[in-house]
Amino acid sequence: MRLSKLFNDFFESEKAGGLILIICTAVSLLIANSSYQLSYHHFWETNISGYSLEYWINDGLMAIFFLLIGLELEREVYKGELSNFKNALLPIVAALGGMLVPAFIHYLLNAGTPTQGGAGIPMATDIAFAIGILSLLGNKVPPALKIFLTALAVIDDLGAIFTIAIFYTSQMDWMNLLLAMLIFVGLLIMNRLKLRNVFFYLVPGFLMWYFMSKSGVHPTISGVLLAFAIPFGNGDEKSTSYLLQHALHKPVAFFILPLFAMANTAIVINSDSVSQLGSANSLGIILGLVLGKTIGISMFTFISTKIGITRLSEGINFKQIIGAGFLGGIGFTMSVFITLLAFSDLNIINVSKLSILIASLTSALFGLILLRFTLK
Repeated sequence: MRLSKLFNDFFESEKAGGLILIICTAVSLLIANSSYQLSYHHFWETNISGYSLEYWINDGLMAIFFLLIGLELEREVYKGELSNFKNALLPIVAALGGMLVPAFIHYLLNAGTPTQGGAGIPMATDIAFAIGILSLLGNKVPPALKIFLTALAVIDDLGAIFTIAIFYTSQMDWMNLLLAMLIFVGLLIMNRLKLRNVFFYLVPGFLMWYFMSKSGVHPTISGVLLAFAIPFGNGDEKSTSYLLQHALHKPVAFFILPLFAMANTAIVINSDSVSQLGSANSLGIILGLVLGKTIGISMFTFISTKIGITRLSEGINFKQIIGAGFLGGIGFTMSVFITLLAFSDLNIINVSKLSILIASLTSALFGLILLRFTLK
């Protein structure tokens, strides 16, 4: 199976980006628990035009990350693994299981409590971390497994985007939402008119982000909408979508996501936070990511292939699917992002982040060990 140049570029950038994310997270945790703790926290609270630096990263720069996710989704739908319904069905079904089972586990443990809204946290897969860990196995990994995990994580991100849009939207300002949607319609018209200059899309895209941020819908959703308005054409190396996607890979992987990691893992680990790891919310996150993801992905894959709805690609087996299922439990970026939307209590947020880190590390180790033994 030959991998396209763009997929290879994507895989390589995510591979390196995932390793950098691990380093940035470790550094952030060390600083947050050192004698520089207070100044480090104050740094992320630096006021810029009335908002903190952390806000500009989470609500501003992350919109660019979501733009890249949208462009990747667009390419997968038009030319990639998702363009062929039969090929797409396996990662779609696996991703569905990997979202529903973890959410159910968290909800089961937290129903009727103030942390019930965290059910979306263990639904997410961090594509950069997951591919970064998979890359540690080198050329043992069959191309089919790389594509399966990548497609699964991309679909997972789409599920997370819908989850954010539907369940984590605050009270809406309909006028601002209408203005954002009118801009989106204008972008689609420009697409139909075959206007290819990317700046014709980025400037209105910024305005769409602004009105979306005032509407109550999380502004990062504007990044995904903008992606699907940008002309795909025939998807070759001269298309607007390809050029923008290629231009964004490295800034996102080597600047935006590491910055997000450092801003959101400034977690003070003390006896209180450790004692709360036994809370229903923490257990829901940890069990959801480590067990829920693996069970959901593996079970849905197994059942769908046995009844003939889907089929495994040549070169991969069910043991490797279980290993990929564990890697799917590396939630990090999207899980932390949903945590910030789900909760307002700083203590719950910090314990949730710590739970995500523990679950992601555990999932990564289990996935790495299992795949090392099953890949020949």
